[in-house]
Parts: sequence; structure tokens; C-alpha cells
Amino acid sequence: MTDQKKTLLVVEDDLGLQGQLRWSFEGIEVNVAGDRESALAQLRRFEPAVVTLDLGLPPDPGGVSEGFATLEQILALAPDTKVVVVTGHDDRNNAVRAIGMGAYDFYEKPIDPELLSLVVERACRVRYLERENRKLSAGHAVSPLEGLIAVSPEMMKVARIVEKLAPADVSTLILGESGTGKEVLVKAIHGLSNRSEHRLVAINCAAIPETLLESELFGYEKGAFTGAAKRTLGKIEVANGGILFLDEIGDLSQALQAKLLRFLQERVIERVGGRTEIPVDVRVICATHRDLPAVVAEGDFRQDLYYRINEATIKVPPLRERQGDAVVLARAFLTRFAEQHHRPVKGFSAQALEAIDQYQWPGNVRELENRVKRALIMADGNQITVEDLELAEVKLGTEPFNLREVREVAESRAVLRALCHTDSNVSRTAEMLGVTRPTLYNLMRKYSINV
Repeated sequence: MTDQKKTLLVVEDDLGLQGQLRWSFEGIEVNVAGDRESALAQLRRFEPAVVTLDLGLPPDPGGVSEGFATLEQILALAPDTKVVVVTGHDDRNNAVRAIGMGAYDFYEKPIDPELLSLVVERACRVRYLERENRKLSAGHAVSPLEGLIAVSPEMMKVARIVEKLAPADVSTLILGESGTGKEVLVKAIHGLSNRSEHRLVAINCAAIPETLLESELFGYEKGAFTGAAKRTLGKIEVANGGILFLDEIGDLSQALQAKLLRFLQERVIERVGGRTEIPVDVRVICATHRDLPAVVAEGDFRQDLYYRINEATIKVPPLRERQGDAVVLARAFLTRFAEQHHRPVKGFSAQALEAIDQYQWPGNVRELENRVKRALIMADGNQITVEDLELAEVKLGTEPFNLREVREVAESRAVLRALCHTDSNVSRTAEMLGVTRPTLYNLMRKYSINV
């Protein structure tokens, strides 16, 4: 831990003891504070690894109310900081109370600087190890694809599909709601493909007017139309040897659908105003938020083109169906934006994390990213709250974390569902659930389920 900076904040109102402790710790940078206000100011300024906190602080030096209030605020502002509470002799009740609130350890007066130094050194070491462990856990908690942050089984399945499809030179269609991260998957495919040394060229078919999109895709010759002062290559030709990504392919006009189909069949293009067929070697990946089979059924998208771009399909689930991903993504966004904007925000409050986990995220990952960025800028402390995220309206606590409660909820739901499927036939229900009749009866009694 030689490269880890050790910092200590001593919160003590006795000036003599302040001076004694300031010089009692070797190799540790020490700052002192005499009351709650100055302690919190020092905490924000120096971000100490460890705080020693005397519970008897003004204006209540004979009691502990001010000390406990200070402890509560320190833990709220800097939950990673290790707080060593200094108590009076034989004051075990307050020591236990402090540990229950989240303090790391306690030390009884009278103070022996040598022993207290050992406690502080150990606290510094524990904090360092915890931070390193979080870094390692974060590194292993993400998906194997560069740029894709996920822990949910749903996205792990998508990652495996991407890994299998990337080396195969087939046209790929990516389906998913807006903001689910389809472009991230395209970049992952490009990075894992045998075309990674060539360009990935992207174009949004919905963002460019139809009159300009043809020339953007196929290029144009000099004089092809007013303003065409020189020959210009289109996106397809620029992507030669690499990958062409057509985003929002479902918004392509019928006329351009026909031209794109010819290119995909013949692998040649003609620039606007030109007559020469130009061979192009390019892999095409398309994406859309629309229900493309339904659009085909309505006659707004060519069926032959749909089958041509759909040699392989990747369906990206919305964020609300990716268990655990919202919290992991939120933390990753917070780390990135805090560094970009030089903001001392370290994490989310417990309520904020629960709200992130339970909110439906209609705008998916893009909405989450924007909310975290705005909350970081608006946050007053070093934790983002539910109010900062503007998620105060989310109802919390609907899903239990206790494994016993989760198991019981799942069991009761499974029994009810099976009974519904068998029209309350106990024998068939037991067979469907894979249990004996006596076991099923016990479950029904346990969860007060009547046939």
C-alpha cells in the first residue's frame, strides 16, 4: 500500500489533544476539526480515508447527541470512509450504537497514541483493500464485449450471440427499442470481425431527408445535380472492405429500398448521375426500433429486402427487462461523468439505487445516461439522491431482497399458476411442479391457497 495516500481527519474539541494527535501518526497526513461544521468542511475538502470522532462535541460536549449527528452526516457524505469513534471509559453502549450506525471501530479514552495509530493504520488498509476489490469486481462484472456494460442473463445471451455472429460475414439485423444500445453491439461486431482493420461506416436513415439519402448512400458524379461540383463517394463505397451500418432501416423509402436490394443482391453500385457499375465488398448491418415483420405485413417494407438483411437477427431487450443492468450502468456513467466534469460525487444513496432498479426506463439506456449526467451536475453532496435523479415518484420496496422472501414469493406464484393451468387438479399440478401430492398440500397450506 506504499502508493496509496493515507489521510486522517481528527474530530476533537480538546485543543491539547488535537495538538498531541496531529503529530502521533507517522506516514499519515493529519487534519483536525473541533466541531461538526468544520469536520464536514474538512471531509469534503480532503476526503480522508479515516476519521477519528470524539462523540462529545460542542454545543453538547458533555453528551453524545452532536457526535452521533456528526457520525450520521459523515457516513452519508462519505460512506467509504472508516470512522473510528472515540468514547469515554466503559461507555460500551454508545460504542455499540456507533458500530450499529456504520462506524468502523471504537476506541476508549484515555488515548494511547501508539495503540490508536495501529487502529488507524488497520482502517486505512481495510479501506484500500475494499476499493481495490470494488475495482476488480467492476472489471469482472461487465460483459466480455468491449463497450457493453451488463450483468443480466438477457444481455449475456446477446453478448454470446454477438461473439458467434461477429466472425461470420453475414448481413445482420439488430432489433430493439430506441436507446437500448444497438450501436454499441455494432461496434462490438466490428471489433471482433475479420473486417476490424477496415472502416465501420454508419448512417441514420431516419435523420437524412429522402432527397439527400440516395446521394449519401451511393455517392454522385460531378454535375449530377445543382451543387454537385465534384465527384463524391457515398457511404457504401467508403465502407469498402469494412462494415456499413444502416441505422433505422425501417424508415427507408420504397424507392431506396429497391436500390438497396439491388446492391445487396449484386454487390455493385452506381453513383447518382453515373453509368458505371462499381463493385463493393462490404458487410451490412441494419438496425431498427420498429417491428419490421409488422411493417412488412403492412406493405411499407419490401419482404425480399427484409429477408436479404435478415440473414441473422439480434434482439436487444429493453432496459426494464435486464435485471441488474440499470444499477451497473448508472455507476459506470457516474464514474465517467464525475471524471469529465471534475465533480466530487462518489455514488448513489440507497434509495436512489433502489429507484434506479425499479424504474421502468421507457427511454432505456439513453434516458438513464441523461438522468445520471443531469443528477451529477445538480447534486449538492457527494451522493446522488432520488431527488437529484427526479425519480422521487417511483414506488420503492415492492420487490424483496431477502432470499427467503424471494423464494416464498416465487413458490406461491408457481403453485397458483400451475393450479390455474390444471383447473385445480391437484394430481396434475403436483406432476407439473415436479413434487409429490403431500408436498403440494404442504405448500398450499403454507401459502393459504385453497382449491
